[in-house]
Amino acid sequence: MCVAKGSLAGRRGFLRAGAALGTAVALAPAAQAQVQVGPPSSLRTLVPAGQLEAAAAQQYAQLLAQARAKGALAPDDHPQLRRLRAIAQRLIPHALPWNERARQWRWEVHLIGSKQINAFCMPGGKIAFFTGILDQLQLTEDEAAMVMGHEMAHALREHARERIAKTQATGLGLSLGAQLLGLGDLGRLAADLGTQLLSLKFSREDETEADLVGLELAARAAYDPRASVTLWQKMARVSGNNGLEFLSTHPSGPSRIRDLEANIPKVEGLYEQARRAG
Repeated sequence: MCVAKGSLAGRRGFLRAGAALGTAVALAPAAQAQVQVGPPSSLRTLVPAGQLEAAAAQQYAQLLAQARAKGALAPDDHPQLRRLRAIAQRLIPHALPWNERARQWRWEVHLIGSKQINAFCMPGGKIAFFTGILDQLQLTEDEAAMVMGHEMAHALREHARERIAKTQATGLGLSLGAQLLGLGDLGRLAADLGTQLLSLKFSREDETEADLVGLELAARAAYDPRASVTLWQKMARVSGNNGLEFLSTHPSGPSRIRDLEANIPKVEGLYEQARRAG
């Protein structure tokens, strides 16, 4: 599925719209987390966060340019894109308790016409959905919010930064002490690996953490936490099909659904409170 090429705005217009999304949303003050997640790895500090976010922004811009050239980048008035940006407007205010750097992020949300079942949030708050995940799974608004919350959680918990640091420090046998003296090889590798961010595979622990953090983000934004279960039930039903890029990096399974079901009671109060507040 492609978006009509004639309806596309210029690149500068899209970037302004994305930047406005970040500046128009007030971040909520820090709140006590209801779901339990472990502390982040100290190894991630070896990869400069700002450098990785800059690399992600560059790759994101390249992806948008490629989609635009193919007539596959949705215009600002596309109904599905407007729906996604409205969801983001509700989720983003609750990001700060999970990462202080989110205060500086310039959030963007874009929609790409493709049959792939995929969505992602790159470091720095660069979000993209493919039309395939919306259309083929027939996502409800609550389910789409669960997908977005999960992807935002990967960025907020800096899973890509940690994964790159672990991979490079182990694979290249770099001296950690030497890296503390400056950016060093790991800093340069963070920029070089910006081109690999879209295919980066997270660990089982990363996925579980993103599920739980995303669940709480969505509940605080008044999205029904039970949609997390129906979302992954849909994923499980289509997991045997081809072209499921999302499932190659986000494997589904009964244990994932059980973990979500066990944590829903922890955030139901947040959901009800947010729902009553409108």
